[in-house]
Order: sequence, then structure tokens, then C-alpha cells
Amino acid sequence: MKTNQKAPYQQSVTDTMQQMKSQKTGLTTQEVRERRDQFGLNKLQAKRRTTLLEKFIAQFKDLMIIILIVAAIIAGIAGEHVDAIIILAVVILNAIFGVFQESKAENAIDSLKQMSAAMATVLRNGESTSVKSEDIVPGDIVVLEAGDVVPADLRLIEANSLKIEEAALTGESVPVNKQVETITDSDLPLGDRKNLGFMNSNVTSGRGVGVVIGTGMNTEVGKIAHMLNTTEESTTPLQENLKSLGKMLTVLILVIAVIVFGMGLFRGQETVINMLLTAISLAVAAIPEGLPAIVTVTLALGTQQMAKHRALIRKLPAVETLGSTDIICSDKTGTLTQNKMTVEKVFLNEKLQDSADANLGLNDRIAQLMVLNNDTKFQEDQLAGDPTETALVSFYLTKDQPVQNFVDAHKRLAEIPFDSERKLMSTFNQMENGQIMMTMKGAPDQLMQRVTHIQDGDDVRDITDQDRQLISQTNHDLATQALRVLAFAYRMVDEVPKDLTSAAQERDMTFVGLIGMIDPERPEVAQAVAEAKSAGIKSVMITGDHQDTAQAIAKRLGIIGRGKDQSQDQVINGAQLDEMSDPQFDDQVEDIAVYARVAPEHKVRIVKAWQKKGKVVAMTGDGVNDAPALKTADIGIGMGITGTEVSKEASDMVLADDNFATIVTAVRAGRKVFSNIQKSLQYLLSANLGEVMTLFIMTMMGWEILAPVQILWINLVTDTFPAIALGVEPAEPGIMKRKPRGRSSNFLSGGIMSNILYQGFFEGLITLAVYAFAIMNPVHSSDALIHADALTMAYATLGLIQLFHAFNSKTIHQSIFRVGLFKNKFFNWALLGSTILLIATIAVPGFNEMFHVTNLNVSQWLVVVFGGFMIVVITEVVKYIQRHFFHKQ
Repeated sequence: MKTNQKAPYQQSVTDTMQQMKSQKTGLTTQEVRERRDQFGLNKLQAKRRTTLLEKFIAQFKDLMIIILIVAAIIAGIAGEHVDAIIILAVVILNAIFGVFQESKAENAIDSLKQMSAAMATVLRNGESTSVKSEDIVPGDIVVLEAGDVVPADLRLIEANSLKIEEAALTGESVPVNKQVETITDSDLPLGDRKNLGFMNSNVTSGRGVGVVIGTGMNTEVGKIAHMLNTTEESTTPLQENLKSLGKMLTVLILVIAVIVFGMGLFRGQETVINMLLTAISLAVAAIPEGLPAIVTVTLALGTQQMAKHRALIRKLPAVETLGSTDIICSDKTGTLTQNKMTVEKVFLNEKLQDSADANLGLNDRIAQLMVLNNDTKFQEDQLAGDPTETALVSFYLTKDQPVQNFVDAHKRLAEIPFDSERKLMSTFNQMENGQIMMTMKGAPDQLMQRVTHIQDGDDVRDITDQDRQLISQTNHDLATQALRVLAFAYRMVDEVPKDLTSAAQERDMTFVGLIGMIDPERPEVAQAVAEAKSAGIKSVMITGDHQDTAQAIAKRLGIIGRGKDQSQDQVINGAQLDEMSDPQFDDQVEDIAVYARVAPEHKVRIVKAWQKKGKVVAMTGDGVNDAPALKTADIGIGMGITGTEVSKEASDMVLADDNFATIVTAVRAGRKVFSNIQKSLQYLLSANLGEVMTLFIMTMMGWEILAPVQILWINLVTDTFPAIALGVEPAEPGIMKRKPRGRSSNFLSGGIMSNILYQGFFEGLITLAVYAFAIMNPVHSSDALIHADALTMAYATLGLIQLFHAFNSKTIHQSIFRVGLFKNKFFNWALLGSTILLIATIAVPGFNEMFHVTNLNVSQWLVVVFGGFMIVVITEVVKYIQRHFFHKQ
């Protein structure tokens, strides 16, 4: 088929038919066969899926996991086979858990395929026939009826009152009135291409015929599928932080191990084997073996808590990522609003009222016009039809009015269908006493041209210029509030006219009133936006709807201010965005709060522009058009109820209740998870640094050092359970008043690194002091026993000091006496269990030889306990200084 530089909507029907080599009677069987061979099936292509085995192997490419595997090998070389097995078990379990969480992460294309219409009506060989949608080819003539799903991209060649709902593709909540006429404007967004039909959109009313101009991957939905295939998922801050931490620990381990090994050989006091074991001990001491498992457990517990609040996590890192979010880019329709047109204002008898205050029943003329001039179908528990018309019916159903009985009793005898040019619809309905009422609804400016009278209470009088001026002003006021305004009029006739044309019948009407409708905001969203703002998070609306509507909703929600000086609350549309170069947009992105009439590629561009600023971006959405941006964002948030399967599968988190307020709860949970991981990390690394310092100084001083089995046991009993318990600490007060951490932050920021250094230093110093005290104050005369006791006391002190330090780690800067020592029951049991396991190696007969320790008397135990408790005193003093001079809170 020859190409044409004009866009399909800019071409006439004749040109399109010629380009597609088609005719209104449809293709022949031979033509269909040839085109199917040329273009393939009308299906979406999916990229190759990774197997479960590939996903499992990929888990081991993480640097921290590699370090753990090396640690297991080191432990095995040192003879600690049980510990090596435990470490490897943690690694394998962590990998299995990761595969389980991410096994469904790439199902977006499958969901798109499932959305395809199963059957479609086409003209072939001059006859109407039903075929599978996947068998449709370019040039096919497709017939559309109300309730159909458009099976491919079409250029419409007939449109009779045709309305197609395209919210999942364009984001616009109101169905589009379709036309056949050529559109000359260029670079129109999808929602304004009114002579086209798009694959997977829904016909809400009317009838149409179109020629297929695109199938499969050549449709607008196909373009989105291609974007999903080619979009690279961004790494989360959590993944970046763990990767950086792993690199730092690798360097630290290698440097320390090499220095100690070389120094020991240089001094000539140890054999190569002994120094190798010493270097191994140092390496094991420096590695927080339980960190990945602890992070996984903490995140998993966070997912459980968030699930209770209706936020379903699909990928573990998403738990903490939302807690670091700077920007929430939210779709309007179905996310910030209810995706349901609702009557909000009623103008009747020269008075404008809120719908809730309008006491109207089916005896009122306005009510009769609203339900009779209406194509809504009554189905079991729901209404079917155009959302605008179903809103008119719902308005009275909520008032417990017998609408269906009234409509059945006043049958429609004839109609003049809606037409996009005159923007009016008229019906003729049988009324009481043999009367026939002609009803009219439509655009106020069009309807008022046909009005000569006005309903004034129960009377009818001639309409005046003052009446017209008031109606016009009211229409303007409602429109500026982004309400969709419908006008209603009627006249009584003796019989159904034979000439059912607009020119002949739509005249001499009596004006009754105006109805203002809107897709209303969710009632809880305004408070959620305010809470996000107090947490330092900027909310940005991105919608396919009209600019005025978007701006009005944004004002009502508090996304943009109501004052005059709102320099950072700009509202732009997709066309204006297209006119900006990337540098221009990058300069202005921070000042824009609302984007209207945007296309899918716009959303991706907006997200990327914020990411260039170093911001962590969350994107909420429910439509097919949101999927690429959901994948591009640092965290994609799908809607569980109104969301398409495509948007859910492309998301990291799904809101089961479609409640924007749930995001605020998720932010709080995410911030708590990050804070608790920081606490666990501070606890683990400071403890391991204490171990490294102890072994390093002992080696440098030529002292006997702790055995590898002792270091491994301390790590096993003090690193695991207390660190996991810190991961379930309750959120600290004021956590939602802090500024977002942003992308530049990491687990070692906010004073954590300095805390690790001084706390690890004092842990090592106190341990060495206890060792020196034992040497200088022996209870035995034998040098061997003196050194054995000293090593045992150092071993016990190093273990107990870490358990005492776990209390310090319950809060980063606050005093532990303010947050509560024993509120976390799991923490209490973890500390008790770890203490018993540590003391048992010394106090329980039979363990002494295994762990190379001796029995200690009461005075020695008092020294050990006193030394361990000193870390609490030191840390409380440092925290006091930090709070008053560096981290005032």
C-alpha cells in the first residue's frame, strides 16, 4: 500500500479507502488471505520471557550475594562447615523469595493480548460476517454497534450518533462524539482525533463503520506494547544503596585482610596457616552476613502491613522506594476522581443550587426531561450507556425515584438523534391524557437558539433578554468550574410529526433548566494531597482530559493553589509540552503542577524530566496509556479496581481500593521501613567494626586473638535476631514531617556513617580494655590460664556489648528512654534468646573446648557486664550532643 505523509485523521474517506486499497463492500477472501500473509495476525507481540531458572540465577549476580557466597567459602575453609551451610541457606532462600516476588513482573504484554476483542463484525465479499478479531487485516471494513469493542485502529467512514469511550487509552472520562469529516489540524492528541477509532476502546452508543488502518503492533495500543517491551526498568534507591554498600565492604574486607595477613607474617610470630585463618576471621567479622536476609525480612513484613491497608506490593524494593518519593505523578480519571459523571449543580427557576439541595421528583418537568431524553439501559444492578446519561438517571435513583417504571410508562414514540454539529438530541414521548411531549437536551448555546418560552414555576411565559443573559452567565460560571453543562427544553405536540428533521421540529421550545455535571474528585484525596505536601512530596496531575477540567479539579484537591501568585502551579497541555525542547522543559518542570491532554509518551517524558533533577518519582495510573510511565518511574502504582490488567502488571504496587489516601499510608510505611533498615544496618556494621578493630589491634599488638569459631558464633547469635527485631520497630514520631530523602540519600546518610564509626570504635576499645584488665588483674598464676580467661572475657564482652548496643539502635538520634525500651515484644525475646545462646557457650559444660573458652567467676562476669553496658552510656551522651548541636529535632 502506498504511503501518505498526512496523518490518517487528516485524510478524506476517499483518500483513505484508496490508500488502503479497499471498498465499502469489503475485501474479498483472496485479498484477506494475501494481507494476512503480509501483515500477520491482529495480535500484540511479546518479547521473550525469562524462565524461572534464569530469574533464579540472576539473583546471584548481586554483589552482596556474591560476598555472602565468598563468606560461606571462607567459613568452610576455616572448618566451620555448619556456619558455611547456614550462610548458603540464607543466600538460596533469599534468591527463591526474590524469584517468587518478581515472577509476574513482566506480564503486561500478556494482559494487553487478553484485552483484545474476541469477535468483530466485518464486510467481506459484500456480506456482513463475524470473524475473530485477530483475523482482521488492514483494509477490512468493520461495523460498530453499541457495546462493541473496537477491534483495530479505524478511519471512520460512517458515524451515526457514534460515541466511543477511550478513557483507558486517552485518560478522558467522557465518551468522544465521533465524526466522519476530515480534520485539518496537525499534531492532535489521540482524544481529539474524532474521525478515528482505536483498538480496545468501547462503543457506548450509536452506530458506525470504519476501514482498518492499523492492526496488531501498528495500532496505538501496539505502540504502547512496543514501549513496554523496550522500556528499561529503573533501579530503585534500595538496590542502588545495597550495591554501593557491597562495593565498599568488598574494598574494606580486602584491605584489612591483606594488611593483617602481611603484618602477621612480617612480625614472624605466626605461621602462614595461622595468619590465613586470622585474615579469614577478619573478613568474616567485616561482612554483615545477615544483611540481605534482614533487608528481605524487613521489606516482607512491610508488605504485610501495607497489604492490611489495601496497598499490595508486587516487588519488595517498592516498599521503601515509596518512602523516598519526592514526586507523585498521578492520573486524574479514576485515581484522583471517581471516573463517574455526577450531577453537581441544578439551575432551575432562576436559582442555582447544589444537587444535594435540589428537592426534585419525577413530577418536576426537569426530572422528566432528564430521564426521558436518555438512552440509558436498565440492567440488573447497573446502568449501561453513555456516562453523562447514566449520571442523569442515577441522580434520581439515589433519591429513590421509580425511574424505570416512569420511563416504561412514557414510551418514546420517535426521536431526532444526537449529532455532533448541532449538539442536540430530541425525543417524542407519550404522556398522560393522550399528550405527546417533545423533549430536548444539549449544549446550552445551541439549545437557546431554539427557545422562545421559559418555565417559571408551574407557569410558562415568553423568554426575555434578561432571562437569556442570566442563563448565559450561569452557563459560563459553571463551565469555568469545569462542569459539563446540559440545557433542557420541551414543547407539547398533538402528534408525532412526519418530518423528523431538526429544521422542522427543533423550534419554539420552552426552556426549563441547566444541569452541571463533573467527574468528581474522590472525597479523601484532598486530605491525602495535603498530607503528602506536609511530608515534602509534590503531587503532579497528568491527564488526558481538557485543560479547564484538569485545572478546576486540581484546585479543588489543593494540587494547585487558589491565590494569584502561584508561580509553581502552572497548567499546560500536551501541545504546549511538544513545543518545548528538552532543555526548556527541564528548566520549567519544577513549576508545572498539571498536564492536560497528554499522550503516553508525554507521561514518560515528564517522569524522566523529574528523574534528571535527581528526584524519586512515583507514578499512579489505571489505564493502558499509563503502563510505560509506570515502568519508567521509580515506583509505579496501579489501581486495583478501575485499573486495567496492563497497568497492574506494569506496576510495582497496586492500590486494592483505588484510594489515593492509601498512598500516604504507604509513604509512612515506606519511610518506617527505610528507617528500620538504617537501624539494623547501623547495628550490624558498628558491631562488625568493633570486631574488626578488636582483631586488628590484637594482631598489631602481637596478642593472642579471638578464634574464628568465636567470631562466627558472635555474628550468628548477635547479628541475626536482634537486627531482624529492629526491622519491626514502630515508626518514630514525626516521621511524616521530614523532607523526602530523595535519590541522593542512602542508608549511610543522616549521621549513620559517623554513628557506625564512633560506636564501632568504642565497642572495640571497650573489648580491648576488658582484655587488658583481665591480663593486669589475673585470677590465676599460669600465663596460659591468664590469657585464656582474658580471651574468654573479651569474647563475652564483645558479644554482650553488641546486645546492649541493640537497645541504642532502636532510635538513631533520640534517647532510648523516650522511645520505650520494651515496647517491641519481638525485640525483647530476640535479645533474651541471643543472650542465652552467647552465655551458654561459656556456662554450659561441654561447650568450653568447642569454643576455646574458660569458666568465669562472678567478679569476671561483673566486669564483662559493666563493659557491655558502657556502650549504652557512651551512646546516650553522644546522642545528647548530636540532638542539641547537629540534629536538632
